[in-house]
Amino acid sequence: MSENRYLKWLSSETPSVYWHDSAIVPELDAAIENGACGLTTNPFLIGATLKAQPDFWKGVLPGVPADVQGDARAEEWIAQTVTYLAKKVRPMRAQGPFRGYCCAQTNPAKPGDVEATIATAKKYGACGDNVVIKMPATRAGIEAIEECAAIGLNVAATVSFTVPQVLAVGEAVQRGHERARKNGIEPGLGIAVLMVGRLDDYLRDVMYDTRAKATEADIIWAGTAAIKRAYRIFKERNYDCVLMPAGCRGAYHITQLAGADMIMSVAPGIAKQLEKETDFTCRIDDEVDPAILARLMEMPEFVKAYEPDGMKPEEFITFGSCNRTLDQFVQCGWNVLKAMEL
Repeated sequence: MSENRYLKWLSSETPSVYWHDSAIVPELDAAIENGACGLTTNPFLIGATLKAQPDFWKGVLPGVPADVQGDARAEEWIAQTVTYLAKKVRPMRAQGPFRGYCCAQTNPAKPGDVEATIATAKKYGACGDNVVIKMPATRAGIEAIEECAAIGLNVAATVSFTVPQVLAVGEAVQRGHERARKNGIEPGLGIAVLMVGRLDDYLRDVMYDTRAKATEADIIWAGTAAIKRAYRIFKERNYDCVLMPAGCRGAYHITQLAGADMIMSVAPGIAKQLEKETDFTCRIDDEVDPAILARLMEMPEFVKAYEPDGMKPEEFITFGSCNRTLDQFVQCGWNVLKAMEL
């Protein structure tokens, strides 16, 4: 990654914070040079870095014994890798809020198991006080998030694509933090992810299948519209929790949110696109074209994602983007780590 004037501007001259979305160490080093001050990981990204740099990781990780198998093996690879990465970015904590953190994700094959999610979260939390534990924005996952926030862990809701999901997360983190304070515990960081590009991907399929009036030019605004609406509500309610756009599919997902008090998760490919940006303008307050919104609102699946009461918590796990994303994290990430050898 060469010099990225846009990301340097975004991270130094606006309220927006830039986190790198990759666990490959040379990519992280390049991102830090361009203003990154934290990183997000998931099972797929952990597997990708272990496969990309096996000799490097053999030299810095203790390794997982052969008799540790199944889910425990995947958890151990994540815990060891994240421990190293968290130490690498921890000095950035001194730079200010939301800086110097590294994410670790719980088992995506157990999105409805509260106790298993909490147990894994506690294990990852012991890897460093700057580790943020990612849990799914299902009903069970959000219950686990509240419990973990109440004991002072840093938490993030992932597998999250909609306004009702992030609002439920914001409320859960708030409750957890209030419980923590009552017990004399310093609350940790709370993040509500909205996977803007994955929402677009799902609605694109819905658009074609239902022969909706929306077009491709409309669909690429769906995730942006959802997170802009969520952002306004978060500000009105003054949540402790901070929004994080993720799963971006183009530079537009970042440029349209520039200036927001958010943590931007930016993958190397999106960062490369942003190198070409020359318009250094804060656009978080720009409205989405009402005509585009009107066409999107004719799709019931977009209404579920956009309206604050579009879904109830028990419906989150059935939303189309949720199932396909969990499956990808399991098949392309978690299962790879269960079989990982270095």
